[in-house]
Amino acid sequence: MTTVTKTIRFDAAHILTDHGGLCKNLHGHTYRVDVSVSCESTGPGGMVMDFKDLKNIAVESICGRFDHAFIYNTASAGECEIAAVVERHGMRTAPVPFRSTAENLARHFYETLEPLVPGIVSVKVWETADSCAVYSP
Repeated sequence: MTTVTKTIRFDAAHILTDHGGLCKNLHGHTYRVDVSVSCESTGPGGMVMDFKDLKNIAVESICGRFDHAFIYNTASAGECEIAAVVERHGMRTAPVPFRSTAENLARHFYETLEPLVPGIVSVKVWETADSCAVYSP
């Protein structure tokens, strides 16, 4: 089994409503997302997948929606109110139907990429240089 990983980055803001710590406040991260793809044997060119192709898919599918946006939970009235103000001022939002934790984002990104990336095995989302969540089914 051979595995390759491509890393992309994007900046976004979010809130963790009902969190007991500081993350209940509006704040931002430079997210790092590692997308890993595996296969039993490499293709004729010796690759699992071309890094450029993997990057293009991940950037279009993830950064295109989330970069420099306010990620908010559509089930949270407070987050929806903030999103409405952000949108009214012409700024980007990225609505999701879940709390925007690293764990939930990793699963969401995996599920977004799965139909587009044959052999995807995991997605790792880093909120900081030393804190990440990994999703692999």
